[in-house]
Amino acid sequence: MGSQQKEQRVGIFVDVQNMYYSAKNLYNRKVNFGEILKEAVKLRKLIRAIAYVIRADVMAEQSFFDALSAIGYEVKAKDLQTFVGGQKKGDWDVGIAMDAIELAPRLDTVILVSGDGDFIPLVQHLKRAMGCRVEVMAFSKSASSKLQEEADLFTDLDSSKKFLITDTRKTYKERP
Repeated sequence: MGSQQKEQRVGIFVDVQNMYYSAKNLYNRKVNFGEILKEAVKLRKLIRAIAYVIRADVMAEQSFFDALSAIGYEVKAKDLQTFVGGQKKGDWDVGIAMDAIELAPRLDTVILVSGDGDFIPLVQHLKRAMGCRVEVMAFSKSASSKLQEEADLFTDLDSSKKFLITDTRKTYKERP
């Protein structure tokens, strides 16, 4: 990697819900957010890494949020909204877009960790109006193909098992 690459300032914006459900639906596994951060930054200069999460009042959530903080993410949380008909909604699309646009002047590369096609206009704006290189990391099997095409670089998380956490708990009783 050249010295120019080392000077590249990167910001990482992780759509945690999108990644969580992609890994769960495709592999019935959890995402290794530590490996994603390592792969995204490589030898470049990390300016901000933000993980956007939805709080749904699950006991295990706080330890997950703490783990994200411990590996280097700034965690932004919002509550899951429940509407009159029982419909639930929780997404960070606008928040992610606003943060990426606000931080773009201080970044050379924006790394979006999501396969959500709703981010296509954001990617186009960051490239065209903000002059940023935009990389997308997602599971290609569940990511928008147009989003993959729009990115300057697409990292397919399906390409390596290191992006998934293997459940190490024993599912059988050990015999004495």
